[in-house]
Amino acid sequence: MSYTLRSKHDRFADKEIHNRIYNESCLDTLARMSDDDVSLSITSPPYNMNLRIRNGKYCSRQIVKEEFSTKYEGFDDNLPIDEYNEFHSKVLSELIRVSGLVFYNVSIVTGSKRSVFKMIGDFHEYLKDIIVWDKGHGQPAMQEQVLNRRTELILVFANENAISRQFKTYGRFARGTLSDLWEIPRQRSTSSKNIAVFPEELVRQILVNFTVESDLVYDPFLGTGTTMRVCNDYGRECIGSEINPDLVEHIIDNWMIYTYPQRYPADA
Repeated sequence: MSYTLRSKHDRFADKEIHNRIYNESCLDTLARMSDDDVSLSITSPPYNMNLRIRNGKYCSRQIVKEEFSTKYEGFDDNLPIDEYNEFHSKVLSELIRVSGLVFYNVSIVTGSKRSVFKMIGDFHEYLKDIIVWDKGHGQPAMQEQVLNRRTELILVFANENAISRQFKTYGRFARGTLSDLWEIPRQRSTSSKNIAVFPEELVRQILVNFTVESDLVYDPFLGTGTTMRVCNDYGRECIGSEINPDLVEHIIDNWMIYTYPQRYPADA
């Protein structure tokens, strides 16, 4: 199922700001997209928070409704590490194909650590830079002798000229004005079905520094719709994929109204 939406913001009432949500796996959406179809992609994928290590081996923890590590309703977030790596490697390959730039927000936790390190190596020819997101404080670790995770990483991939650190085509910031450490506080989620959200300010930083008005942005793990909301606020078009129908309904109920024909055909 796919939905074509328009922002409720009066600020852009006179502009055709297109938004489309695909209620499906992002790999299905990406398969219908052409090379270099969007200006950039922004996303924060699931971190595999419920994969644990016991006696030196990976294992899945019991899924209970508690805020610390169970971040999503209807999604266990505990893929075996090889499956997690295979899935996200496929997603990254496709995002690099369809996007000029990819901002992939990851956290180094037990269930994703080895996969993230491996993907950095596997995709090193496309890795342009790394931004550190400082959330201001670290959530207390669940076990003794474990570092509190105060920061997350935003891996920035480019499908051309990634060997250079210069954002020659996409950079909109003046020399010496943007650092690689972004101090941005956490933000409370608008839905109990997905409490693992990144803040709107993080998306805003990316949009104002790497896009211009009317650029098309894609989020393959749309969640509660943060990327789409900020794109609307700043006059960027946005499409997103979200596999959870309850979250799609949440976005529609809270932020959007129907409008405009679809960009990428999908069977209803």
